[in-house]
Amino acid sequence: MPASIDLSVVVPFFQEEDNAKALYTELKGVLDTFGREYEMIFVDDGSTDKTYSVLEEIAKADHKVVLVKFRRNFGQTAALAAGIERAKGNVVVPMDGDLQNDPAEIPKMLAKMAEGYECVSGWRKNRQDSGLRVLPSKVANGLISWLSGVQLHDYGCTLKAYRRDVIEGVRLYGEMHRFIPIYAHWQGARVTEMVVNHRARVAGVSKYGFGRIPRVVLDLIVVKFLFQYLTKPIYVFGGFGMASLVLSMFALIAAVVLKLTGLKDFVSTPLPLFSGIAALIGIQAVLTGLLAEVLIRTYYESQNKRPYLVGSVIEKGETKAPERRE
Repeated sequence: MPASIDLSVVVPFFQEEDNAKALYTELKGVLDTFGREYEMIFVDDGSTDKTYSVLEEIAKADHKVVLVKFRRNFGQTAALAAGIERAKGNVVVPMDGDLQNDPAEIPKMLAKMAEGYECVSGWRKNRQDSGLRVLPSKVANGLISWLSGVQLHDYGCTLKAYRRDVIEGVRLYGEMHRFIPIYAHWQGARVTEMVVNHRARVAGVSKYGFGRIPRVVLDLIVVKFLFQYLTKPIYVFGGFGMASLVLSMFALIAAVVLKLTGLKDFVSTPLPLFSGIAALIGIQAVLTGLLAEVLIRTYYESQNKRPYLVGSVIEKGETKAPERRE
């Protein structure tokens, strides 16, 4: 079914009682003057202050607001996932609830999207944060761009715009909300970025810290693995296993050569032990790869999924939309 509205703005809140009402007022002012049918989806991520009370009052007074309340704090990615899942708009725009993202940038991002892009990512070029947050972010963004092949300056900027069909099938875990442009690019979507206004926080306390950096790196490894090897895990496990077996063989040959030349006995060199351990690791890795292959085939065939995505089909001279598979 086609979406009944043009735009869904998804905003997660956590301990933002001083910012919630101000953000709603500013956001509503921008969207009302923009002239498109819209909805605002607010997600309270288990706040323990008065954030939910403020949002509840707003939602009861404005029927364009959808309010979701978590039983406890599940994190920004989960809050965004819950909002995106309930979004009905043709375009979905997530943004932070701390007033640092400027709602006035939304029309500009949609204008950029009208040029033919399915994903427009915000770039906080003049970021209003301390250097202790900016420097690690730049390092992380460079690492993500290098590993993913998607060259963006600011993956951490929540303010982005997506065509709904690009993110409908995306499932988010951990800190993976920042990787949605990567998913979109890997599915063939046109991805770009634009400089957006970033404002200093005027109320509340930042929820971001250095503790997120290792989690982001680990999530990036998962994303990279799922994209390149989800349908062929034997290439990862089997490749590692074969390398271990080859290393084991060379270690064994070296130990035998040392024994025959009288330079070292088997008991005076760690090479035989290393060879045996490497061989066991190699065999176990190959067997793990075979087991992963069985699991992947069960996953696809039990749910009638396909390991490919179809953009369009021309049949009998007519272009048809691809059949959707849930």
